[in-house]
Order: sequence, then structure tokens, then C-alpha cells
Amino acid sequence: MAIIINLDVMLAKRKMRANELAKRIGITEQNLSVLKNGRAKAVKLATLEAICFHLDCQPGDILEYVPDKLEE
Repeated sequence: MAIIINLDVMLAKRKMRANELAKRIGITEQNLSVLKNGRAKAVKLATLEAICFHLDCQPGDILEYVPDKLEE
């Protein structure tokens, strides 16, 4: 996948546990885990906004684009 989710990195930098963030932003721990592990097909902008607010970061700190290598 070309989009990398760096949520674990930001959680570690802010010394916050995933379950605490899930409570603060109002989603289940399971849904946050799906996002954290890169299995989410989409993320609501409101959820991304809440994550950035509570982690005091920018969307680019969480989402990273890495192009897939083309096989020849």
C-alpha cells in the first residue's frame, strides 16, 4: 500500500496509549486499531481532525505517501 499510517509513532512521541486516544476522539479501540495497522479503507476527516487535535500534530505527521515500486 502506498499510504503509510504513522499513528504509532505519534502516540509514542506524545506518550499516549491507543485506548486513551480512542476514548478522547470517540471511536472504539478496535476501529483505532484498524486505522493504526493500515487496514482501514477510509478515514473520516472529522476523525483525522480529532486525532490531530489530541496528538497536537498535522495530518502529514500521521499519513505518509510512499509510492509502490513497479516490478519489471
